[in-house]
Parts: sequence; C-alpha cells; structure tokens
Amino acid sequence: MPKITFKKAYPYLLIIAGFIGLAMAFIIMQEKIALLKNPNYVPSCNLNPVISCGSIMSSPESVAFGFPNPFLGLVGFPIVMTVGMALLAGAKFKKWFWRTFHIATFLGLLFVHWLFLESVYELQALCPYCIVVWAMTIAIFLYTTLYMLREGNIKLPKVSKFLQANHIGVLIAWYGIITALILNHFWYYFGS
Repeated sequence: MPKITFKKAYPYLLIIAGFIGLAMAFIIMQEKIALLKNPNYVPSCNLNPVISCGSIMSSPESVAFGFPNPFLGLVGFPIVMTVGMALLAGAKFKKWFWRTFHIATFLGLLFVHWLFLESVYELQALCPYCIVVWAMTIAIFLYTTLYMLREGNIKLPKVSKFLQANHIGVLIAWYGIITALILNHFWYYFGS
C-alpha cells in the first residue's frame, strides 16, 4: 500500500475543507436572506438561547464590511477549492502566488477569530454553521503554513520542525482551546 505524503494530501484537504466551508457559507447566506425578507423568520440553527444564529445574523458584526459576511465564504472557499484542484492537476505556482494565498488564509484566520470573540463575548450566542467555517479556516491556514514551510516559500526553521512533527496536535489543541473558551463562557447554560 503506497504511503500518502503530505504533498499529496494537501490538495485534498483544500478541496474538502473548502467544500465544507462553502456549504456552510451557502446555508448561512440562505438563512440571512430569509431573515432579511421576514424579520420574524426563525433560522434553522436557533436551538436555544446560546445556539442562536438569528441574534448573530441580526447583529452589526454580521455585516462587518458593509455586506453579509457569508459573501466572503462564497468567494473565498471556491478559491481554496480551485487551488486544491489545480495542485491535483499538477499545477505549479510561483512564490508570489503562495505568499498571496498564505496572506489571504491568514486574513481569513484573523477574521474568524474576531468573529469568535464577538460571538462568544459580545453577542453571547453561537452559530453552529459559523463554528464549522471557523474550523475549516483554521485547518486551511495551518496546513497552508505547513505546505509553505515544506516547500521553502517561507523560512522559519524552528517553527517548521515543530509544526511538521506536531501538526495534528497543534490543530487539536487549537480546536480544544476554542472549545474550552466556549464551554467556560457558557458553562452557566451547558453545565446545568
């Protein structure tokens, strides 16, 4: 049985994570449109006082750049998928392309962390579809960083060694910290 290398797995990660992110962005956009058409609409993800997409979709944070946030996912995730498909087809990209792609994934990472902070600490609510988008964005950024390090597009020897040896642990720890912060903040609801 042939060994699956990171270089062969990375395009699939981009395609799968991009597809999942796109699907969630599409669902969020549908819910947002329904809410705009009918202010009394109850989104499918309004499950309880904490898991409440409606309050998030009605907030100023949901239109951070003057348009609904899901538009970013509807544009960004297909780009991620296209890069993955191009890599599968044997495409080779220049360093400037990888640096631009990496910066874009980093900006996406910053944005989803800001949305996390706003959702949990300001809006006091969670959107399960958004959480999946956050998770996909984190994975895309982490593995794009690892790809960049392995291909020599960025040089951080100590980070590279650690990340190559511990990337799954880093991803699990990242998700674990976010989960712990959510549980800690909403313990009054989840703990009872």
